[in-house]
Amino acid sequence: MRKLNTFIISTLGVAGLFTVGCNTTSMSGDGAFADDLAFMKEHTSIVTLSQGDAAVAVAPEYQGRVMTSTYDFKSGPSFGWINRPVIERGLMSEAEAKGKLEQHIYIFGGEERFWLGPEGGQYALYFKPGDRFEFADWKTPAVIDTEPFELVERTETSARFRKDTELMNFSGTVFKMAIERTVSLIDASEAGELLGVDLPEGVRLVAYETDNRITNTGEQAWQAETGLPSIWILGMYNPSPETTVVIPFKQGGEQALGPRVNDSYFGKVPEDYLRVERQKLFFKGDGTRRGKIGISPLRSKGIAGSYDAAGQVLNLVTYNVQDAPNGYVNSMWEIQDEPYAGDVINSYNDGSPEPGVAPLGPFYELETSSPAAALKPGETMRHVQRTFHIQGAEADLDPLAARLLGAKLDAIKQAF
Repeated sequence: MRKLNTFIISTLGVAGLFTVGCNTTSMSGDGAFADDLAFMKEHTSIVTLSQGDAAVAVAPEYQGRVMTSTYDFKSGPSFGWINRPVIERGLMSEAEAKGKLEQHIYIFGGEERFWLGPEGGQYALYFKPGDRFEFADWKTPAVIDTEPFELVERTETSARFRKDTELMNFSGTVFKMAIERTVSLIDASEAGELLGVDLPEGVRLVAYETDNRITNTGEQAWQAETGLPSIWILGMYNPSPETTVVIPFKQGGEQALGPRVNDSYFGKVPEDYLRVERQKLFFKGDGTRRGKIGISPLRSKGIAGSYDAAGQVLNLVTYNVQDAPNGYVNSMWEIQDEPYAGDVINSYNDGSPEPGVAPLGPFYELETSSPAAALKPGETMRHVQRTFHIQGAEADLDPLAARLLGAKLDAIKQAF
């Protein structure tokens, strides 16, 4: 049986705070997005991408992270969870951070961020050689925590970032790599084509993709026997009591495809938070109870989503499904029997890590991962994630949910 990851922080990541000048689009209004945007601009540089009323706020100092997005920059909601107290506080000195959470990670929030896997195991990137797989020794690599990415190109609808770095895993293998990340808005017509649906005229939409790449810039090939990295994209969203995550998966026996869901990350998720059917699952995204689930690459249909019944917003995340000859990295905090038998889709619901302790958010997450990257010098692994927030009348959203997630809205709303 897999050993449980004992600390909530292992699903999270954030970056440091630097001041780097860049062009920004001026937007004002009285909506949640406009308020979040104004707040963030007081503390860090923000690149605002816009197309019509849709907008995305990206932070170069936070590794080109999509902090939040909206379908209406003047009065629309803000979909990304923003950790205002930590953003206000900023980076601490080493002495100030000692003994605090910031010694391990800076949780600034953000709707979609770049990370690297694996987290735990003999090829972990979050533990040094000789460390114990315990929170006291766990530390997010600086390149995805406190170091900015360079903004190398920018248009009204896209921004490209780059970072060169060197990392060592738990087994002592050194990876020299270049990271490139491009954030691009997607318009309504392209969104429909990418999803394979006709979007009703009455819905409102913000959609974007992040094209994430890692290149082996060293002189040695990356080999499975000494550890392989992967691209890991995670998003923190604002929860609500009426938010339910929906993940469709391929039907079939466990002997051929494995379990329908992996819920061993933080202990078994109770039935009032996770409901598993033959071809889909429902998972609460209310931010009240800690839990994490995963879908294996053999089960995945390349899509995950959620529905916020209060805001009438259908949220969808897709990724570029590709061959994975070396599997997917396993991030469990233990020496692993199967280090390349990890999940490709994850969802996390925040909550108190133990009785009497406040949650970190609250928020919920949708995550996707690339295959393990066995790259020769000069070769590149590419992982593209697309995010769609669609708001409208339930009569318009219902056929989209049924087609894309395999569940009608009534079934989603009545899942728990």
